[in-house]
Order: sequence, then C-alpha cells, then structure tokens
Amino acid sequence: MPRFAAGVVRFQSEVYPHKKQFYEKICQTHAPEALFITCSDARIEVAALTQSSPGDLFICRNAGNIVPPHMEHPGAMTASIEYAVAALRVPHIVICGHTECGAMNGAMNPANLEGLPHVRDWLDYAEPAVKAVKALGPEVSHEERMALLLQKNVMLQLDHVKTHPAVAARLKEGGLELHGWVYDIKTGEVHAYDERANAFIPVHEHYAR
Repeated sequence: MPRFAAGVVRFQSEVYPHKKQFYEKICQTHAPEALFITCSDARIEVAALTQSSPGDLFICRNAGNIVPPHMEHPGAMTASIEYAVAALRVPHIVICGHTECGAMNGAMNPANLEGLPHVRDWLDYAEPAVKAVKALGPEVSHEERMALLLQKNVMLQLDHVKTHPAVAARLKEGGLELHGWVYDIKTGEVHAYDERANAFIPVHEHYAR
C-alpha cells in the first residue's frame, strides 16, 4: 500500500496541477460515451486499452465480464446498467472479454472451484457458452476451445444485457448500440464481433466499416 499511497501523492502534486481545469470541468457533468463491462482481472487497464480519459467510460467490472439476465431482485450489475442506460443515456455498451481469463477457466473446470461456492454460482451465468464449447469434437485443442469460449461468453452476455428493460427500450428507440470485444493481453489485439461476418474481426477492420 505505501506504493499506491505514494502514487496518490504524486498525482496530487505532479499530475492534478497540470490538469486542474479539466477536472474542474468534468466535475460539473457526467456524460460518458459508453458503458464498458469487462472482467475484474488486474491485468486489464481500461483507460490504457481504450486511450480514454476520466469521464469517457462508465465502467463495470466483475469476474468473467458477466451480465446476469434481468430479474426483479436487484443486484449491482442490474442497477449499474439501468443507471448508465436510463439515467446517463450512454449511446454504447461494450462487453469485453480477455485472454487468460481465470473466470472462464473456472467455468470450464468447475471442479477447481471447490471452496469457492459464490464464484461457482456466479459462473453459472456463462454455462450455455461452456456447454456449446464442450460439445465440440475431440479434434479441437484446449487452446482453441478456450479462445472460442471467450467469444461465446461475450455473445451470451450481449444476449443477457438485452433482457434488461432499460436496454430493450433504448434499443427499440434506436439510440443504443451493443459491442462485443475480446482483448488479447499478450499481443494487445482486440477483436470485435461483426454481425455481418458472424465472427470476431480485428477492431480496426470492424469500425472501418
């Protein structure tokens, strides 16, 4: 913790003074461009990945970048999605998975989650994606299965987010777009789901269209 505390001191003394007007400006308004849902994995630094600034993204993080389907019982993800979409009226939702995801490894191997009952229950929200990947033939390698699971889980969570009333309403209005990404930590590459190709393609190709 002393390292992080020292970082706060450096921010206050070296960074903030040069950006004082910027921080004074953004404290007056809160209008993020996207709701960004990604994994809690400490190796994902959203601001660095997207080259975004404070105020640009409304970020929600959890194990496995999961979005539970809408239910009447409130939860943190449900409340955050509702606030971002209905109150802040973000025009975009991004669900971003990543390589070497411990949550997805756990979902594929639930026996390894003994002693972690809450993690196991949480990862049930990825079960349809896991079943689809496990149904593949033996000729598919473990690496290929895991890569496909990352994609299928992102697509599954995109389906789940559509069940939230605020999201459904905004989609019907035409004022909201959904995006599915997979980030490769080792290479820095990001692939986005492209409906026309029905595949994940490099992000620069997807948005060039």
